[in-house]
Amino acid sequence: MDLTIEEVAGLLNVSESTVQQWVLEGKIPAYRMNEDEDYYFSRPEIENWVITHKLDKTHGISPFLRSKEADSVAISPSKAQLRHGNKQFSLLRAVYKGNVLHDVTGKTKEELIRNVMQMSAKSLNVDEEMITDLLLDRESLMPTTLNKGYAVPHTRETLMNCHHDTVIIVFPTSPIAYGALDGLPVHTLFFLFACEDKRHLHLLAKIAHLSNQEQTSEFFRTKPSKEKVLAFLKEWESHVPQISR
Repeated sequence: MDLTIEEVAGLLNVSESTVQQWVLEGKIPAYRMNEDEDYYFSRPEIENWVITHKLDKTHGISPFLRSKEADSVAISPSKAQLRHGNKQFSLLRAVYKGNVLHDVTGKTKEELIRNVMQMSAKSLNVDEEMITDLLLDRESLMPTTLNKGYAVPHTRETLMNCHHDTVIIVFPTSPIAYGALDGLPVHTLFFLFACEDKRHLHLLAKIAHLSNQEQTSEFFRTKPSKEKVLAFLKEWESHVPQISR
């Protein structure tokens, strides 16, 4: 699936002019067939770009940036916003539909993924062996680590038979080696299952940015309950500014 500048801007919660600037500066992978045509973006390339954690201050790239103005105002999601699928609370809704699992055993990421799917496949309405193989197949291409002890296991294809996006947050019994670029073991995993490609990329980018926040590491290292995770995400996403385009 190829994406337009407008679509990428929406998925990453930045302005179209920002994406255009990134393209011109070579900060984001893009292509065009002829010089007078618009730029397009490969979905797999954008996914890998997000996973390799290029959404940081070093690269001058920070979608979902929390501004001082946004931090000064506490905005709670209304029932109407939650019902109509406002992107601002997409991660909150996905975790609400999913679960938070504590002290999951597994000495390797393969064992951990199998154990998580043994516990979760039924609620996802998918075959346990099939979804496990899909997750491991994605890991074989490139570890889905976000550095700083986070990983976001997901499949290459979205789950077309699901009715809503789901995120299952997993805290292993002990941090495990995951092939991260920074060499750190993983202490928190966001298993991501989306119904549609664009929503998958949007949630992936949001999780990548969330995991890069200092207060996030302090919070998730406490292995909080689902109730506390939802409260934390509600507060965090309420401060995500909505970019006008």
